Amino acid sequence: MRPVTSSTASWLAASFAAVMVVSGSLVAAQSAPDSENGRYTMTPIPEGVLRLDTRTGTMSTCTRNGTGWACYAVPDERAAFDAEIGRLQAEVEKLKGQLAAGPTVSGKIDEALPKSDPLKKAEPQAREPKVAEGDRKIEIPLPSDQDLDRVMSFLEKAWRRLIDMANRVQKDVSGKI
Repeated sequence: MRPVTSSTASWLAASFAAVMVVSGSLVAAQSAPDSENGRYTMTPIPEGVLRLDTRTGTMSTCTRNGTGWACYAVPDERAAFDAEIGRLQAEVEKLKGQLAAGPTVSGKIDEALPKSDPLKKAEPQAREPKVAEGDRKIEIPLPSDQDLDRVMSFLEKAWRRLIDMANRVQKDVSGKI
């Protein structure tokens, strides 16, 4: 075995001290919980890193560009939903207040509004479709009882003529054979 010189011993001592310092800092970094020293937790993603702020709960995506790292806040859908819910609740309260205040009718209300009977029969002269003023729907008047009687009379006559014609054809065919 070779004798240990002072330069070799000092080199070994320095190396040992360096290894102990590096391993000690790694152990200290691993044993420290994230909640004590680390405000952010990082998770690798294909675009870069996803950063979570453990104090505020905001998330950011961090990407490396030509000048360095840039982090951009990730849109929080929950915050947008909460803002919309708050806006709608305020609008509902405003409308409830308006309803509670009573009817607010503007303009002249001394005259009675014209009443229209939706079940009123169409006049015999007006057989073409009409367009309702407010709804913009086509209203087709239904046929009256007189119209139905005329149609039934026509169909009865046409049926009788058809039967008479069939009987004549049968007689002609049977008489010739």
